[in-house]
Amino acid sequence: MNLKPLSKILLVSSLAITLPSCAFVDWLVYKQDLPQGNFLEQKDIDKLRVEMSKEQVAYLIGRPIVDDAFGGDTWRYVYHFKSGRNAKITYREFILTFKDNKLVSTAGDFKVSEDFNTPIGQ
Repeated sequence: MNLKPLSKILLVSSLAITLPSCAFVDWLVYKQDLPQGNFLEQKDIDKLRVEMSKEQVAYLIGRPIVDDAFGGDTWRYVYHFKSGRNAKITYREFILTFKDNKLVSTAGDFKVSEDFNTPIGQ
């Protein structure tokens, strides 16, 4: 009796049965959340004011992880979060523009407060 064809059939059929079960068991396996970048909170963004110096901004929300290679008058805060449970990705970006070491404008996924356009001294 020739066992080689029978062993090949058993191997292929066992693979065909076990491979789909890996996807079924995958949700049981713990996967760690993967946060990367600058995590910013709205309460800290609300404290920003126009004409703040770079040092004052860095004190409130920290320095950006991504440096601008062409000068440094634009700070980009980037946050990327991948959930380990469902692989959902959250991406946020906040861009600050400075002129003469003073905060001029913001852009991105966060809204500034109504008092943003009022300098600190006033």
